[in-house]
Amino acid sequence: METENQTCVLEFVLLGLSEDTGVQPLLFGLFLLMYLVTFTGNLLIILAIISDSHLQTPMYFFLSNLSFTDICFTSTTVPKMLLNIQTERKIITFENCIRQIFLYILFGQIDTSLLTVMAYDRFVAICQPLHYMVIMNPRLCGLLLLASWLFSVLYSLLQCLMVLRLSFCTKLEIPHFFCELNQVIRLACSDTFLNDLVMYFASGLLGFIPLTGILFSYSKIISSILRISTTEGKHKAFSTCGSHLSVVTLFYGTGLGVHLSSTASQNSRTNAIASVMYTVVIPMLNPFIYSLRNKDIKQAFKKLRHILSIKGFFSQV
Repeated sequence: METENQTCVLEFVLLGLSEDTGVQPLLFGLFLLMYLVTFTGNLLIILAIISDSHLQTPMYFFLSNLSFTDICFTSTTVPKMLLNIQTERKIITFENCIRQIFLYILFGQIDTSLLTVMAYDRFVAICQPLHYMVIMNPRLCGLLLLASWLFSVLYSLLQCLMVLRLSFCTKLEIPHFFCELNQVIRLACSDTFLNDLVMYFASGLLGFIPLTGILFSYSKIISSILRISTTEGKHKAFSTCGSHLSVVTLFYGTGLGVHLSSTASQNSRTNAIASVMYTVVIPMLNPFIYSLRNKDIKQAFKKLRHILSIKGFFSQV
């Protein structure tokens, strides 16, 4: 089989979720709606937190960064997919494919890191409430955010450099709606053992450590809540971490589901459909999870509505 060096590869073909032309308008409308909801919902969370002085706390600092990351995470894949559907052109250049891999891994890993940091924040708030503001000081919060970005950038850069060392075959069709790392590696004609080793080892390590930290934090949180004597006290303590726990469950649950489906099924198109939950649906649901039962966020939305002078619009919603 003819082989080309990666520097000669000009473009890949993204086959998308379906090749049925009759389904394309439906997919375009559905993903456009989900993207707009994701972008608007997360942007409102950020603006509400910035505009309300009562929300200038570590928990909402990390939440605003999580919302920003979710916007970037979804923007890495969905706009390109919408453009491909609209123009009926499924081509993506090699350079843009590598760029998409880098950004997708980067923001996905930052999401994981922020969820871990937020679990630690809730652990300190519930288990050591008297020392919360001392421990979670602005300097520590800044360092935790910086560390999340630094490790995520290094990990993403490592994976991209590993792809750049590969040579690719002439058949460059990716049965996905974006340049998913594993699918790109499968197209290589050169030996991919080292790539697979690095991908699975690093992904497992960077997935296991945050999950362990989250589970440890919540084991301590649950233990502290159970020691509270009153039902009202237990409810109040749990309400401070209920939204985060819901997001963590959805994030890791769908991520694990996608991983298991890709392992059990050889149908790449099925795996692509399953990954929609992880890459699009969860970032869209996060603003609703954090706002529906959060009185502080609801109050901040009211203040934001007043600041932006759009009461008429919100009253009709």
